[in-house]
Amino acid sequence: MDQDAVDEAFARTPRAGFLPERDRRRAAEDRPVPIGHDQTNSQPSTVAAMLRLLDVRPGQGVLDVGSGSGWTTALLADLVGSGGRVIGVERVPSLVDTSRAVLAPLDRPWARVRQAEPGVLGAPGEAPFDRILVSAEAQALPEELIEQLTDEGVLVVPVRGEMVRLARDAHGRRVTRHGFYRFVPLIAP
Repeated sequence: MDQDAVDEAFARTPRAGFLPERDRRRAAEDRPVPIGHDQTNSQPSTVAAMLRLLDVRPGQGVLDVGSGSGWTTALLADLVGSGGRVIGVERVPSLVDTSRAVLAPLDRPWARVRQAEPGVLGAPGEAPFDRILVSAEAQALPEELIEQLTDEGVLVVPVRGEMVRLARDAHGRRVTRHGFYRFVPLIAP
């Protein structure tokens, strides 16, 4: 069986270290695991599906909105490699602190998690990004994030329960839908 880049990133970035200690035994379960503050560490099959839709390449700049436990930020850092950059944005201060602590020993300094700015979605001051991953459910395609993409960028976001992939190119925007998922709501910081 061939492994793809996402499978390899999963192998190098075990989920258990990103879960609360009391729940680490649940790391192999294909279910969301609560991490506090009404947030979850998404189920692995969902994360893998989103990462495959995002189609991250080495050297790219990626924004991880709703980075939560920091697991997706770490996976994205593995996918972009040392020539890329990953910025995780999280609105809950204690989750920012714990994800920074878990990311530090992975020695992926091209990835960082920071506190979301009040009233700002994403990281417009650090844009543009080649890829943007949103791990919370929006009510509509978030234009503020689309504006933070490069001309050839890709955004993956759950919108009203449906996984949406928006790809920008010279011809405009192409939106495709990829099944139904449940996520915590996307809340403006």
